[in-house]
Amino acid sequence: MTTNTALTLDFPSVSGKEVTVRFDGGDITSDAGAILLGQADRKTGLLDAVAAVLKDNRQAAKVLHPLVTLMRQRVIGIACGYEDANDFDTLASDPALKIACRRAPKTDGDLASQPTISRLENRVSKADVLAMACEIARTVMAQLPRRTDRIILDLDAYEDPCHGQQEFQFFNSHYDSHCYLPLVLFLTANDGVQRPLGALLRSGKGGQAGVRWVIRLAVDLIRARFPQAKIILRADSGFGNARVLHLCDRMGISYCLGLASNSRLQTLSTRAQVQTCLRYSFRQKEWRSQSNCHLFDRFDYKAGSWSRKRRVVAKVENTDGKLKTHFVVTDLFANAPAHKAHAFYCKRGDAENRIKEFKLDLFAGRTSCHRFLANQFRLLLHVAAAVLVNVVQQAAKETPYHNAQASTLRVRLFKIGARVVESTRRIWLHLSSGYPHQDVWHRIYRALVT
Repeated sequence: MTTNTALTLDFPSVSGKEVTVRFDGGDITSDAGAILLGQADRKTGLLDAVAAVLKDNRQAAKVLHPLVTLMRQRVIGIACGYEDANDFDTLASDPALKIACRRAPKTDGDLASQPTISRLENRVSKADVLAMACEIARTVMAQLPRRTDRIILDLDAYEDPCHGQQEFQFFNSHYDSHCYLPLVLFLTANDGVQRPLGALLRSGKGGQAGVRWVIRLAVDLIRARFPQAKIILRADSGFGNARVLHLCDRMGISYCLGLASNSRLQTLSTRAQVQTCLRYSFRQKEWRSQSNCHLFDRFDYKAGSWSRKRRVVAKVENTDGKLKTHFVVTDLFANAPAHKAHAFYCKRGDAENRIKEFKLDLFAGRTSCHRFLANQFRLLLHVAAAVLVNVVQQAAKETPYHNAQASTLRVRLFKIGARVVESTRRIWLHLSSGYPHQDVWHRIYRALVT
């Protein structure tokens, strides 16, 4: 690694001996856990598949860093907490990152530095981005159980504030900021695991831009692998509109979508509202102890833009004397109590937690390139990092970290100091003998190598 042997830091004495710090330790890494992410990539074949579909226009005779190596160092670097290309000016020689990228720490050359990474991000085409998104989705679906017969798609958007002159950044009055509004799609199959499937960068205007395209692409890719699987789209009221419902009908997929309130829906739910108020009034003490009083109702409703009537579930709740009504339109649970449909809809809250993890722990808001297409490519790099972290999470299934977020995995499993030694026949990573999570590492290792 790059060192500065002239820099000496003197600390207070301990047991009468001076304490001095110098950055001249040689092949020592603070990210030994990067090798777990490298093994997750080997197990899934993710970055090999992605690199294979990207067009490389560089002159082959002048190429020092193959495209697949560039992709590995960028994606694994993001997962380890290094979201900026500038970080690779020093990380390029980190021994653990080099091993994760399938390079020997001493005998092979360093990884790429910031200028090479930046050129990669800014030379991609629309065809590259689309092909990359499809390969990520296919890799995720390859992890699903063979007998998958039901797949839930959770679709949502989030605010991605802009801090410069990025293309297509606009002021959004709802968020009161200049931003992008990316769409993020998560997939849940029979095994109950929620996996990141893809993301689409959109301008700050948001709206319905790209919504139907994302749904169509996801459904087509799913049916290519699981033609008989039942597909369910689940999203909030921002997506509960005539165009999305018509698309669901045309593609033969089920739906459970939030529905924005209006005067007609309020009228149809009047009976449930009255009953809720009466129940709260007569049993006020009891309901106050339970925070709120609520009832469910179900009725048929047809908006003016809809082609037919659809089933709507209403949840009416009285919280401290304040009445609120929430509506969900769905074709599920026709013969089940109304509360089951609403409970199924509420499980989309898990997707919101995953978005927070994606945005904060995996730095998906780092879309700071000027070109919009470069930022879309960056967003997909962060999706790929989320996929690798998810694979490690599943490998930790029998450990206390099965449900841990990416930030916890990074601190406890990835950010580990190690001394790296390369001999003629072997590369050694010597981790601390006092490392407290050795058993977790053993379990994850066994899951990833099988």
